[in-house]
Amino acid sequence: MRILCLDVGDKYIGMAVSDALGLTAQGIGVLKRKNDAECDVNEIIKIVQKYNAEKIIVGLPKNMNGSLGPQGKKVLEFVDILRRKIEVPIIEWDERLSTKAAEKILLEGNVSRKKRKKVIDKVAAVFILQSYLDYLKSE
Repeated sequence: MRILCLDVGDKYIGMAVSDALGLTAQGIGVLKRKNDAECDVNEIIKIVQKYNAEKIIVGLPKNMNGSLGPQGKKVLEFVDILRRKIEVPIIEWDERLSTKAAEKILLEGNVSRKKRKKVIDKVAAVFILQSYLDYLKSE
């Protein structure tokens, strides 16, 4: 079963997909956000169809104490719109520190600041999805 992961930000949505066996996550790109969530959702529906994704994981940014901040609330609003438009199950997954981990990996790889900005959302989506896949394996 293929799983699509979304790291939803204000400007970009990082995307990753699992392999068919659900063992590993691979980054597939970054979607530049439009000013209309419905347009973004329509693009995501196309990606779900392209990869035959049977589940969507959406990174849910939480504060370190587990509460939701303003960005977490924006993500939940986006998920609500997505749920109304698609039949695929959607799971919100704690994404605390995923962007920091992605940035650390890119820094260790000596990726320039300009290139980091272009791929960090995709790499964060890979971290989020891989943590979900690892969780499934541990059950």
